[in-house]
Amino acid sequence: MKAIQVTNIGPSSSLIVGECPDPTAGEGEVVIKVCAAGVNRADLLQRAGKYPPPPGASDLLGLEVSGVVSALGRGVDRWKVGDEVCALLAGGGYAEMVSVPQGQVMRRPLRTSLVDAAAIPEAFLTAYTNLIVEGSLAQGENVLIHGGSSGVGTAALQIARHFGATPVCTVGDDAKSERCKALGAAAVFNYKTGSFAEHVSRWSPAGVDLVLDIVGRDYLGDNISVLAPKGRLVCIATMSGARGEIDLGALMRKRLRVIGSVLRSRSLEEKAELVAAFSNACLPLFETGGLAPVVHAVFSCKDVESAHALMRESRHIGKILLQW
Repeated sequence: MKAIQVTNIGPSSSLIVGECPDPTAGEGEVVIKVCAAGVNRADLLQRAGKYPPPPGASDLLGLEVSGVVSALGRGVDRWKVGDEVCALLAGGGYAEMVSVPQGQVMRRPLRTSLVDAAAIPEAFLTAYTNLIVEGSLAQGENVLIHGGSSGVGTAALQIARHFGATPVCTVGDDAKSERCKALGAAAVFNYKTGSFAEHVSRWSPAGVDLVLDIVGRDYLGDNISVLAPKGRLVCIATMSGARGEIDLGALMRKRLRVIGSVLRSRSLEEKAELVAAFSNACLPLFETGGLAPVVHAVFSCKDVESAHALMRESRHIGKILLQW
């Protein structure tokens, strides 16, 4: 099969389309003939040598795909050959075929094209897991979502609204602001025009109940300051750095919780549980129009470097996809 391979892992890495052995379906696995794959910031980190795949995972890039089931391993009882699906991966999505445990596979929502379905697994599962499962977001609460125009951000805005919460978010320009408002953001704060903490405090002097953070070190103090009593900070990325100082006094006085969360390195059993919960709670909403993937651009796999450049420059709104 053809696959996108990384050469010279590190700062001078490049991507080429080469040949790799076809995957086989192990016990409890299916092989998917890939239609499209999602591009994620984790892919940029992996090619730079900063985010290696977990033990046993493919060393190819790619954390989510859509496609058609082409082979079944022993013990597979949820899928059949020919099913149109999307799937969460630990790696291997930048290829014409990929093997994946059956518990990480979801049906393609009928109102979502097979290509666009590749924009669902990583973004929407990350948003659902960290808002609802980890963050315990409840009806009537408000939530600050950093990077509201990202793939995860656009998914999180929609999921928060569906669960009866009020989402607000940060963005870097006016075009992104308007798109986030259209997705349900009650307020959007441009972090380039002043401190987001000041913006949030003016919008809600009492603070917010939950913060979903992708920035890390540079936002840590302000995230703590804008949380309401009993608020929760869920950290899912560290774009500005992984180490920072925290005001333990504020943490204790307001009885806050700081929650760290990753998805890729969780066990197969835990991923299967999350996929099942998400499928039950959210997949039907793609049929009714309650949720929809936001796709900024679809690139040919031969043009993968352009897709990565767009991701690196953060000029996109929603997801970037690669199509075979």
